[in-house]
Amino acid sequence: MRLVVMGDTHVPSREAAIPDWVVDEMRAADHVIHTGDFDSADALATVREYAPDLTAVVGNIDPRNLDLPAVATLDAEGVRFVVTHGTGELATYDDRVARITDEHAADDRLTVGISGHTHQRRDETHGGYRLLNPGSATGADPAPDASIMTVDAADGEVSVETHVA
Repeated sequence: MRLVVMGDTHVPSREAAIPDWVVDEMRAADHVIHTGDFDSADALATVREYAPDLTAVVGNIDPRNLDLPAVATLDAEGVRFVVTHGTGELATYDDRVARITDEHAADDRLTVGISGHTHQRRDETHGGYRLLNPGSATGADPAPDASIMTVDAADGEVSVETHVA
């Protein structure tokens, strides 16, 4: 199963639109995960248009009427994905995301934590969990550029690729 992991789009306050190459990746994916900070109901609607199979969470910039959860889980191909925006102080970011991942982890399969908020790409292990942050799909400040991740999940394992433009 191919998943696109993206977030921090910030449309329209920081960027005018989601880049075409990201839209192409969403269309080609089996499922899309968005880590929040859509920025508007229109941006969420756009993502849903291109990604009908969507797991998404609310970010600290999102309007409350988006009615998205703070934490969501997705079980796919023997892997549990725990998705949160990661809102809070940067100094405690890793511990916070690892704790949230642990609170929603599966006992019987690999669990991967996915978060956003910092606009900085990351793929590392913390607190015993692999934690992914795709950066900002639009390159919204303070991201150095636009980026997403693709995750191929199969038989309880994942391979991750970062895409940057």
